[in-house]
Amino acid sequence: MHEVEVVVIGAGQAGLAAAYHLQRTGFEPGRDAVVLDHSPGPGGAWQFRWPSLTFGKVHGMHALPGMELAGADPARPSAEVVREYFDRYERTFDLRVRRPVDVRAVREGSGGRLLVETSDGTWATRALINATGTWDRPFWPRYPGQETFRGRQLHTAQYTGPERFTGQRVVVVGGGASATQHLLELAPYAAATTWVTRRPPVFRDGPFDQEAGRAAVALVEDRVRQGLPPRSVVSVTGLPLNDAIRQGLADGVLDRQPMFDRITPDGVEWRDGRRVDADVILWATGFRAALDHLAPLRLREPGGGIRVEGTRAVADPRIHLVGYGPSASTVGANRAGRAAVRDIRRLLAQDPVAA
Repeated sequence: MHEVEVVVIGAGQAGLAAAYHLQRTGFEPGRDAVVLDHSPGPGGAWQFRWPSLTFGKVHGMHALPGMELAGADPARPSAEVVREYFDRYERTFDLRVRRPVDVRAVREGSGGRLLVETSDGTWATRALINATGTWDRPFWPRYPGQETFRGRQLHTAQYTGPERFTGQRVVVVGGGASATQHLLELAPYAAATTWVTRRPPVFRDGPFDQEAGRAAVALVEDRVRQGLPPRSVVSVTGLPLNDAIRQGLADGVLDRQPMFDRITPDGVEWRDGRRVDADVILWATGFRAALDHLAPLRLREPGGGIRVEGTRAVADPRIHLVGYGPSASTVGANRAGRAAVRDIRRLLAQDPVAA
């Protein structure tokens, strides 16, 4: 049993930002606060991105607090750039991330502490910052006939680049940035591509200013206040209409079709009898928050989400969720890490046991 003041779960953008602010406000890494990360090395979810997603294609990577990300080659894979940056960040600020550590469950302990059960023993803590993100929970929709498909099905989380699809007929499902990136990459290699989405995609032309950003975040924030599962900020901002997207629309690569009604052994089919043969169905259908380890605390609301005010779980002020809902962006994660640490310091100062 290890005793600390604060446990941070996850060492992606949100977790590292929280660890930085903990250290800056007097929590000594490894003694007062500990960061647990299940990944094999630094980089958060970025380390698993496909090699063809170069840094120049990334939409808005915000630097971690206290260290700029400068001089990155836009032609290099984003996985390499961010992995090296996060590694340098951890070493520069001596954050002492423990990895690989799998967090299995968080339970109520004694004396007001939470028990964090892991592959590296149990940690008793007065406060918890959960920064587990979404990459480990890819969302796979279910459609009639899915189990009969004779081709290959994979999710964005398993996508490694376009070369594997040479000469194949590919159906890409999803209306987000990953889907459009996949389609634009696949077009020169695949025999044919078909893009299907549940709703018509919304393209955003022109700059995305601060006012529009605040409005988008507010929509997501309102959902988590109600205890509903958060939608991503990107889902309410629309797709940026850049030169690559314009070219894809002009070439017919981004010719969106309505969602099919069933999957057949050889492809997909609509209710009106229209069919598309396919060798691969690529599900670019997003991710869900990785929160199963918090299940013993019964934080979920009837709506399916965890009610959050700022970063604090309404049902338990010891628990903060960063990189969740409105803070699920690189700049939002930085701000959430700082806000969580500020609230935790206030909480522990008011706790007579902690004092």
